[in-house]
Amino acid sequence: MIAEVGLAALWLAAALALLQLVLAFAGLKGGKPELLGAVRPAAVTQGILTAIAFAALITLFMRSDMSVLLVVTNSHSMKPWLYKFAGTWGNHEGSMLLWVTVMGVAGAAVALFERALKRDAHMATLGGQAAISLGFYAFLLFSSNPFARIAQPPADGQGLNPLLQDPGLAFHPPTLYLGYVGLSVAFSFAIGALLTRQVDAAFARAMRPWVLAAWVLLTLGITAGSYWAYYELGWGGWWFWDPVENASLMPWLAATALLHSVTVLATRDALRAWTIMLAVVAFSMSMVGTFLVRSGILTSVHAFAVDPQRGSFILALLALYIGGALALFGWRIGSVREGAPFELVSRETMLVVNNLLLTVILGLVLIGTLYPLMTEAFGHKVSVGAPYFDRIAGPIALALMVAMAAGPLTRWRKDRAGVVGKRLLVPIAIAFVVSISLSLFAWARIGILPFLGLVIAVAVGVASLAPLWKRKLLRTPLFTYGMVVAHLGCAVSLAGMACDSAFTVEKLVAARPGDMIQTAGWSIRFRQITPIAGDNWTALQADMDAGRGGRSVVIRPQSRFFASPPTTTSEAALLTRWDGQLYVVLGEEVEGGRWQLRIWWKPFVTLIWLGGIMIALGGALALVGRERRGWLMKWRAHNMTTEGVEA
Repeated sequence: MIAEVGLAALWLAAALALLQLVLAFAGLKGGKPELLGAVRPAAVTQGILTAIAFAALITLFMRSDMSVLLVVTNSHSMKPWLYKFAGTWGNHEGSMLLWVTVMGVAGAAVALFERALKRDAHMATLGGQAAISLGFYAFLLFSSNPFARIAQPPADGQGLNPLLQDPGLAFHPPTLYLGYVGLSVAFSFAIGALLTRQVDAAFARAMRPWVLAAWVLLTLGITAGSYWAYYELGWGGWWFWDPVENASLMPWLAATALLHSVTVLATRDALRAWTIMLAVVAFSMSMVGTFLVRSGILTSVHAFAVDPQRGSFILALLALYIGGALALFGWRIGSVREGAPFELVSRETMLVVNNLLLTVILGLVLIGTLYPLMTEAFGHKVSVGAPYFDRIAGPIALALMVAMAAGPLTRWRKDRAGVVGKRLLVPIAIAFVVSISLSLFAWARIGILPFLGLVIAVAVGVASLAPLWKRKLLRTPLFTYGMVVAHLGCAVSLAGMACDSAFTVEKLVAARPGDMIQTAGWSIRFRQITPIAGDNWTALQADMDAGRGGRSVVIRPQSRFFASPPTTTSEAALLTRWDGQLYVVLGEEVEGGRWQLRIWWKPFVTLIWLGGIMIALGGALALVGRERRGWLMKWRAHNMTTEGVEA
């Protein structure tokens, strides 16, 4: 009965999305913005129905209802409750239902809380959101039904992929999907603005909170996913340029450019065409990522194994939405008035440079991701791996960081190059000192890109604090602190990446219990191998004492075996210190009772994820600060109006 309720809720939500689209179209075509009063309830009810459908699927997983095909193929009655819960979206159908649910709830939020847009633009935005939702409803209901029953339920399920049996599954996919769907709302705003020819500062102020929220969530999701892959896969890396990792990076790059562009439009009434185009590109990249993950055309530890027929469905949606949006952009962009002008030396120009560099990196990542697929379609297999991305995207990313350092030190509208140069003297001087120090003490151990990364990270870190110079800190707006923290977070992450690339020490050994291993100043005593059992796995655990400077700590890397489905995984042991992480992986037993061990010492690698958290925190501060300022302005305006009426 629960499955039938969930499926019925989905069908009703799809019907309401169609009604919402028809009402919005009729209101715009007939010039009747009062129809917004009918569109809003449809959007709100749709959000409620999708939430009911998703709650039904969670209930089926928590109860281990083996009459539902999705539960059988992705769960097991002996699984811990957390993985039953998170396993709801740890598969193709469940993750798509999560996508649709978030989209429905987001549409309801736009209907309930958005008051900055004019009625016709608001209605067009809700119509755009309904059009997007309809395609995904059709995909779920006709191609990927999450509530499908089976005639003869088995005694138990096949279990969840062991690589997904981690607390990261409860956090990483939902935050990514919230970010993706936030970009769908920005896309709908852009479509509504084009349809109603209202591409102006008011439109940007209405869209900015959604872009900021989506960007913050994408940042958190990517940061969490990077750390999850780092410790779970046992490969010792934090980014592998895997196609599915790129599928989340590309929307983030576009969203970062969109965030800066929409801020310029909202505050300075410039970059109108840029803002619309980037809103289309950002959502397009999330659609491209969805296609890559679910089409079955690539091999990845992150990808869902899906048949090509479903991939064709998503490809058709991608062509419809992106092609339609680009056609509308080409048709209407000529009617969009040029925004406020600005000089060559200005903060607006620096933000345009920032957007161009982000777009170039996005294009290079997209080409590197899709090129092997295109060549394989013509019978040639080509591999594009980390060397391509590091050598091509790396230098441009460093140039982007330099532009980011100069941006906050440049005035809006018009500035002088000489004055900007003087403001950059302090960051440049400190960077020069760092470069001399690295040249003297670490040149033999460091490559050119890590060297430049460390120098630029220091310069960006210093320059990011410039907006706080000579200001009364207690009176500084919260969104200014947000910019400072986010830019400082970029510098921190870059420093972590550079340190890890430059100074990591790796050691491969075959050791017996009782052996002592020395590496990078660490002493690791291999004590014994212990068999242990978990809730739904068994493992061989290496008990070790690791220390430096005389004090040791017990670490326990494991080799786990899951019976359902039969899989062996490596569970790395991580020992975190202020200056880095010791990372130890247990391999297979070899001749003579020896065991393969892989040991890394990764200096300051944790700065990568600390920086990611700082970037997201900066975005959250900017979001709260902007919204708080808007509420205060409305409150003051309301009070002034009330006092005027009373007078």
